[in-house]
Amino acid sequence: MSRTLSAPVTVSFDYTRSVGPVLGRFLTGLRDGRFVGARTSDGRVVVPPPEFDPVSHQATADFVDVADTGTVTSWTWVSEPVAGQPFDRPFAFALVTLDGADTPFLHAVDVASPDQISTGLRVRARWGAERTGAITDVVFEPDTGTPAAPGAPAAAAGEGAVTGIVTPVSLDYTYAASPEESAFFRGLAEGRIVAQRCPQCRKVYVPPRAACPTDGVPTEEEIELSDTGTVTTFCIVNVPFLGQKIAPPYVSAYILLDGADIALQHLILDIPVDEIRMGLRVKAVWKPREEWGTTIENISHFAPTGEPDAAFETYQHHL
Repeated sequence: MSRTLSAPVTVSFDYTRSVGPVLGRFLTGLRDGRFVGARTSDGRVVVPPPEFDPVSHQATADFVDVADTGTVTSWTWVSEPVAGQPFDRPFAFALVTLDGADTPFLHAVDVASPDQISTGLRVRARWGAERTGAITDVVFEPDTGTPAAPGAPAAAAGEGAVTGIVTPVSLDYTYAASPEESAFFRGLAEGRIVAQRCPQCRKVYVPPRAACPTDGVPTEEEIELSDTGTVTTFCIVNVPFLGQKIAPPYVSAYILLDGADIALQHLILDIPVDEIRMGLRVKAVWKPREEWGTTIENISHFAPTGEPDAAFETYQHHL
């Protein structure tokens, strides 16, 4: 059997959330170059401030500013930073108890080697020249006893409170296709749609799978399907999102290819969205051959064939 295919995949999106009045006060303080904590009912000062008092369970109301100097109470060395961390060189993560606070604050300390950090080390905040109200507005460095020169004022300092944050989320991994999926992708690179048939129930699956989900037996018989089919169900996409390649509204549909027993999801274009319907007969629109790879994106989209709609009875068991 030929070698299976694999490819790097990145799944990423920007996670947007509101921060509320308590965390918003803390982030607004970072934007303005200060640390904000909260005094709890037992007299302790906690940084960042909790939304509710851990003792009385009442909403936090007593906010206080603390110093931007403090003491390392515990630390760990990061020898190989990964994407998204504060530095692209080795550094330390540490629990820092700021002067005036009673609880430690986890953050990055900019030191060149583990020999330069220890429990009890005095550190000072180094503020970013441009701050937006994010935890990345500040890092810590060893306190030499000489106050650091003040940085440029924050770009947004003095404006309204920070009410929300946007956090990029990304996952990188390698997808390894099964031998059956590899045959499907290699077929696409040749302009063919390859499926497999269960030898027992005779159902045809596309993309192929190693075993029939109905009978559990290997699906060893490979067949080639037509690139025409029937829309079974569909969704009209009206909401824009980051990375969207097509301006909404547009339709993502499940298409039952002729001869298949499972629907394939793809785009329906070249027709007004309000005319798309269950039973619509469609055909694959392939990209120019020079743009083909081992991917389903070789098919740009599906478009109407102009044939009469399929009878509901022909696809009702595939919804």
